[in-house]
Formats: sequence, C-alpha cells, structure tokens
Amino acid sequence: MHARRLIAMGAILALFAVLYMVLGAKGNWNFILPFRATKLAALLLVAVAVSTATVLFQTITQNRILTPSIMGFDALYVLILTVAVFVLGGQGLIRLPPLAVYGVNTVMLVLASLLLFGTLLAGARQDLMRMVLTGIIFGALFRSLTAFLQRMIDPNEYAVVQVSSYARFTQINTDLLLISTILTLLTLGFVWRMRHRLDVLALGPDMATGLGERPRRGQIEALILIAVLVSVSTALVGPIAFLGLLVVSLARLITPTAQHAVLLTSAALISCIVLVGGQMVSERVLFLAAPLSVVIDFIGGFVFLALLLKGTRR
Repeated sequence: MHARRLIAMGAILALFAVLYMVLGAKGNWNFILPFRATKLAALLLVAVAVSTATVLFQTITQNRILTPSIMGFDALYVLILTVAVFVLGGQGLIRLPPLAVYGVNTVMLVLASLLLFGTLLAGARQDLMRMVLTGIIFGALFRSLTAFLQRMIDPNEYAVVQVSSYARFTQINTDLLLISTILTLLTLGFVWRMRHRLDVLALGPDMATGLGERPRRGQIEALILIAVLVSVSTALVGPIAFLGLLVVSLARLITPTAQHAVLLTSAALISCIVLVGGQMVSERVLFLAAPLSVVIDFIGGFVFLALLLKGTRR
C-alpha cells in the first residue's frame, strides 16, 4: 500500500516538475530552461532538507508538533542577519562575496542550533510543555533583540534585512546551490544509513536501551544532521517556518507507519510537491503577488494549532 502511494506521489512530482519547466515559457529556451532548472533544483533541495530535518527532530523529541522552526531557529537566522547588517551595513554586506556570507551563515547557524537544541533536549526532553515554552521564550528573545537592532539601523539598510527574512527562490546563486547540494546529499546519506536506528529511537529511551541502542548517542548524531540540513537550506534561500510541520503531518496521514524509510521518503516527496506546485502557482498564476513562504506559513500555522488542540483534548 505504501509503495503504491509513494509511486503516485513520485508521478505527481514529476508532472509538476515538467509543468514548472515548460508552462508559460516564451522566448529563448536555451536561457529559460537552465534558469528554471536552477530554481527547480533549489526547490527540491530545500524541500528534502526541511522535511528530513523535521522527521529527525520529531523522532528524537518524541513529539509530532515540534520542529526546528517552531523552536526558534528562524528567529535566530533573522537575528544573525540583522547583526551582520548592523555591524557591516547593508551595502557592506552586499559587497561581501556570496560564498563568504553563505559560509559564515551556515557555520554560525550550525553552532547556534547545536547549542540551542542540545540545551533543550538535555534539559527538558521529558517535559513537553517545558520544552515548548523554552523554545517559545528563545524565539521571543531572538525577535526582541532583532527588533531592537532594527530600530537602530538605517531604514535603507533595514530593507536588506526585510528582503532576506523570507524564503526566496527567484534568484539562486549557482555556486552556492552546488555547495548546498553536496552538503545536503552527504547528510542525507548519513540519515539513510541510520534509518533503522531511528525506528528504535522512536520507541523511547528505555525501549531503545533494551534493544541495544544508545539513545543519547543517537540523539546527538541526529541533532548534528538536523543542524546541517536546516542551516544549509536556510542560508541558501531563507526561512520557511511551518513547511516541515505541514509536510510531515501530511506524510503521517497519507503513509501512516513507524518505519522511517517510508516516512522520510513520503515526507520528502510531499514537501517537493508542495514547494514545486506552490511556486508554479505563485509565478504562473499569481505572478509573485504573494511569496510562497507566506502562504505556507499561513496554512502551516493552522495545522500547528490543530495538532496542539488535538493533543490537549487527549
């Protein structure tokens, strides 16, 4: 049953990818196809990275409503960006080599996310409400510091922060995309190798220990992989807060299973369908009137509230 649904989702994704490449294409195809192929590759890369990171995070936290974005990661990214503009200025940041900016953002996000998520897991993994509240407090702290710095910078420089605060797929640097692809594929390889261990970790620390798995080691390994995936995708295109929660919730609904081999594949396919199909509608139908990330965050916010209320009723 799961195999048929995965094949069907793969066919839908292939159809959307072809439509995205050729729909409304006018003019020089030698320019249009490579240009759209670069954006399509970025969409697929971000989709797989975000969905995989969300599945891993929900596995090690043993909760289906938590994601790295909800726990304050996106607010941390905007804070780092604001600090860079505050120190260097908007023009100074723009003049820096894109590869250098990408590298610094990725390294800082990885280190900060390891510190943030590691602290949350070590101190509150057995108390869901405490973990949620801690993540919300961290996010509020990051947003407050960001707002404070944004009031002190020049309005023209603030525009640089505002543009970069939303996921953007219209302009993708090919060199950065190549580096991101290599890092993501390497990380996904490690994730796929530990897929059976994730099945054991999802049973809880006591059951995992009884089955010969060391939970703490598995959590740390998964946390490193999460940090790399989320940091690379965020540094490449910007944050999409509720994408992971939305697609993983749909994956659990369409392919209900405890096997991570199926769940990871299903979530990745759904995430790719959502991003590619959504971007196609945004560009070809809405003519970029509304950013795709805003629409996804709007829908994902309702999904988060529905899951939270469902858990409260239980």
